[in-house]
Formats: sequence, structure tokens, C-alpha cells
Amino acid sequence: MYTTHPALADEDGMPFTRSTNAHDYQHVARPVTAMSKQYEASDYTPPHCHVRAQLLFATEGVMRVTTEHGVWILPPRRALLIPVGVVHELHILSKLSMRTVYIDAQVAAVFGPACKVLEVSRLLRELILALLAEPVEYALEGRGDWLAHLILSELAAADTVPIAIPWPRDRRLVAVCSAIMEAPGSRRSIEDWAQDAGASARTLIRLFPKETGLHYRQWLQQVHLAEAFCRLDRGEGVAAIAYALGYASPSAFSAMFRRILGRTPQHYLSEWRL
Repeated sequence: MYTTHPALADEDGMPFTRSTNAHDYQHVARPVTAMSKQYEASDYTPPHCHVRAQLLFATEGVMRVTTEHGVWILPPRRALLIPVGVVHELHILSKLSMRTVYIDAQVAAVFGPACKVLEVSRLLRELILALLAEPVEYALEGRGDWLAHLILSELAAADTVPIAIPWPRDRRLVAVCSAIMEAPGSRRSIEDWAQDAGASARTLIRLFPKETGLHYRQWLQQVHLAEAFCRLDRGEGVAAIAYALGYASPSAFSAMFRRILGRTPQHYLSEWRL
């Protein structure tokens, strides 16, 4: 499917026609190319993979990306770098304006074999938007080519955000983790979850590190961080987020946040408001 974006035009004022089908970007004769696509809340993209690496982020809205190894919830200031061949699916959680960068497999090898969340700097965001204003097959040694190289440079320098929700395979643990993801602020204990899953609390406690590499509390904190970033992006205050996620006080929530990320939620709030 091709759509025309009137704001994107060549030097003669003729609009570019840019595909919203990911397949059309996999074999473009350029190392880096970009796609823009709009989604409505509750849209879903079933499991698929690409022959190129993919940088997935949104300028507006929140999405959940799932692979067999983990789940990532991405507000606008976070991007997920997905390596070549990794099967993933998308759940759109709110009206979303997606920007995707596809990177040639050989070029992307330097970024490693695992998915990772990156901070989207203002410069990186603007470079991607600028590349979208160029033809898909931009001129080599021209503006589009320079933008592509700058994007790769910014990606190499981008901060990695240690937020990932490792996903289990054991059906009992999958049931528990799915329920927690649906209600991240639940105050239920692991004993309560165990009753629903048809397993003992001791079994679940043993399964968490075996299946996810994290102990139960560590896994739960990753869920809380992902939810907190989405709420911060919506402009919610730290106190409201802390209580929504079941923390006894804002200071207890902030301490957990800072221990894992090295910065307070207030830091992100002030940074994003600039």
C-alpha cells in the first residue's frame, strides 16, 4: 500500500510516494532507509521478521513489542533496536505515529545480536524525520546519504536503557506474567498469583530466575519501570505514578527507579519538558 505525504516533496514540488509496507524497504539499494506509518489504538501486527535491522519508535503514542525472549513497552522517547531476523509482534496501546528505520544487515552487525532499548535524542529524532523528507532511494553523496550516516553515528552513541521484560515459556509462569502485565499496579502477592496459576509460590519463585533470568521482585520492577515511563510521558506526576504502581510512598518508588536507571523520575520529567 502506498500513501502520499503532501509535506514531502521533491525540488520541483512534486510529492514523494512513500510505502507504508515494510516489505518495500527490505531490499532498497541504500544502507539506511525510513518509513512512517500511523496506527489506531488496539491495532495489532502479527509475528514477523525482517532481513534488515529495525529501529522502531514513535513520535506520538505507546506500543508494546513482543519477541520470544521479552516484552518492551515504548513511549515516544524510547526506541527498540531489533536485530535482523528476530521475530516480533506489535500491540498498539494508543493512537500512534510510528517512525521506523531499516538498516542493512551488514551495516547493523555492529549493534549486536540482541534487542535493546535506546534513548532517542532530539538530534536522532530530527535526523530520522529529515530522512523521511528525502526519497526512499536518496542520492548517494547527497543530503539523504549524509543524514543516513549521521543516523548511524547517533545510534552508535545512543544511551542504552536497561528496561526489558524477559518472557518465560512455562505456561504457569506465562499466565502469571500476563496477568501482571495487564495490571502492573496490582498489590497481589506471589502467593495470590500462585493460586490462580495452579502452582505453589515456591514453584513460581524458583521458575522466575530459571525462565527469565530475574528474580520475581526484579522482574516486577522491570514491569513497573516500563509502565512508569509511559505514565511519565503522559505527564503524570511522580506521586501519582508511585501510588498507581503500589509503592508505599513516592520516595520508595524514586529510590527503586534511581537504583536501576541511575537517574530519578524527576530528572526525566524535567528533561522531557525542555
